[in-house]
Amino acid sequence: MAVPAQFRPAQAPEPKPESDPRSEPMPDPKPSSAASAAGSIPRAGLLADEHDKLQLRLQHAVSGFVDDPRSAVEEAGALLDDLADRIHAALAERRSALRTSWQDADGDSATEDLRTALRSYRDLAERLLHL
Repeated sequence: MAVPAQFRPAQAPEPKPESDPRSEPMPDPKPSSAASAAGSIPRAGLLADEHDKLQLRLQHAVSGFVDDPRSAVEEAGALLDDLADRIHAALAERRSALRTSWQDADGDSATEDLRTALRSYRDLAERLLHL
């Protein structure tokens, strides 16, 4: 005997396949204009172009721990020092670009330049707060 539709269990819809993030285009890390220079930092991070090299240095330090623990820890410490210096330099450069983007703003475009600069400061500060 057939079960009426209202008494049959509901079938879950087929899950939609998630898109592969590797197939999506990467954002252009180099701004095309002065206005975009004041925009947000590329999502890949401040040191995106150096990520792989730094990651390899870290892996090298970790993999050397078994053979020479002290050298491995010293190498990891040196990497962290270098990384902190690079982040500091990248942030200083970013702050300088932001400051330049709005300091000379005047006339009708001044409010828009200031709004864009404020949004960029907010975005950068929020990203730093999430570290």
